[in-house]
Amino acid sequence: MTFDRKPRILFLYGSLRERSYSRLLAEEAARIIQEFGAEVRFFNPWELPIYGSVPDTHPKVQELRELSIWSEGQVWSSPEMHGNVTGIMKNQIDWIPLSLGAVRPTQGKTLAIMQVSGGSQSFNAVNTLRILGRWMRMFTIPNQSSVAKAYQEFNEDERMKNSPYRDRVIDVMEELYKFTLLLRDRVDYLTDCHSERKEKVAQETARVANSALEVNAN
Repeated sequence: MTFDRKPRILFLYGSLRERSYSRLLAEEAARIIQEFGAEVRFFNPWELPIYGSVPDTHPKVQELRELSIWSEGQVWSSPEMHGNVTGIMKNQIDWIPLSLGAVRPTQGKTLAIMQVSGGSQSFNAVNTLRILGRWMRMFTIPNQSSVAKAYQEFNEDERMKNSPYRDRVIDVMEELYKFTLLLRDRVDYLTDCHSERKEKVAQETARVANSALEVNAN
């Protein structure tokens, strides 16, 4: 297990409101995992265009993708809106492709998921985030956080109140930190699969054949 560098954790949140509880939850979680020893960065979704509306060379898109590549683990924090994740949250995930040439921005990275609700406790958003994490080929940790009536759980200074909800956030961050350390030296082995090896062999065979044709043509 490699401890020579701090685990690099990217935080995404799913609201643009001035007092965004998904952002406040993410910021509280970031402070906690920093205490464990992680390095954290945030992506601010403000002015990120709707997916497909601009070329992927747009500066905000490039910023998001570079942060995803930089990270070893991620935390996704979304409000629950109409029984699911917000469009702001989904739009960020949509802009992160499964592959950028030979680079996979999310494959093999760890993921923790959290949600805030305005009413009673629900798990619709985290359930969707778990599906999305699996689709992005991430190692989504078993634990998760769902904060009900989030407007009651933060002080005026935007810090989270001491409560069972905050205790759960600590548990989630501790688990993410541990999983990120445990998996960092094993990601290549764990994500190596038959179909991708087969595809690489086919590509190399085609490359050699094309090179031979070019030589013969000359």
